[in-house]
Amino acid sequence: MTTTRSTTTLRPAPTGGLSLARTTATAARVLRQLRHDPRTIALLILIPCVMLFLLRYVFDGSPRTFDSIGASLLGIFPLITMFLVTSIATLRERTSGTLERLLAMPLGKGDLIAGYALAFGTLAIIQSALATGLALWFLGLDVTGSPWLLLLVALLDALLGTALGLFVSAFAASEFQAVQFMPAVIFPQLLLCGLFTPRDNMHPALEAISNVLPMSYAVDGMNEVLKHTDMTATFVRDALIVAGCALLVLGLGAATLRRRTA
Repeated sequence: MTTTRSTTTLRPAPTGGLSLARTTATAARVLRQLRHDPRTIALLILIPCVMLFLLRYVFDGSPRTFDSIGASLLGIFPLITMFLVTSIATLRERTSGTLERLLAMPLGKGDLIAGYALAFGTLAIIQSALATGLALWFLGLDVTGSPWLLLLVALLDALLGTALGLFVSAFAASEFQAVQFMPAVIFPQLLLCGLFTPRDNMHPALEAISNVLPMSYAVDGMNEVLKHTDMTATFVRDALIVAGCALLVLGLGAATLRRRTA
């Protein structure tokens, strides 16, 4: 008589292509959590507006100065806030064991990263729209091009900040370490992006470095809207580079995502 032994095999989390259902479910879960965290929402949505408001009246006696740098900072402020909040929020999920439980389910790393990007990207749309509206129609930012192009670059910058935050969270063991990545990842780009001086006036070595940093193209794109009435080929190039960098970093984030912090 032959006895058949039945065994149960645990199915690993999928590692293949993205699933729209799993991605949207992850995004909905993140948004539900953020809804109960008003301080994070305030940081994401209000801080860029507050910084632009302060900047406008710092240069109250020199409106042209605000016009020359306000457009660039309209993209930089959302990038910085999205980087900070996303890196800390993702790290908190990992250190609490939430990511370990999620990845034990039929949820791939790509689904998880895409879900986070979708959730924070939704907030980035709100953030960018409010900051752009405030700068243009309340603070009197004078731009030659279309406000919609300005909004597009601000949104791409916010999404880039989200992608960078998701990526660096994989290398931090605590929220304090996540914050420490800001001087390493954001500040060099801030200094070399052309905000303080044209990039072609820099030392050739620094100019070469600035040419591979995505924030440089974010500032260049904003300056194109500031100076030209129509969409230029340079603007299209800059926007595509920022978008491409965001997608590349999201892919790296999915590849380096760990279940939990050791």
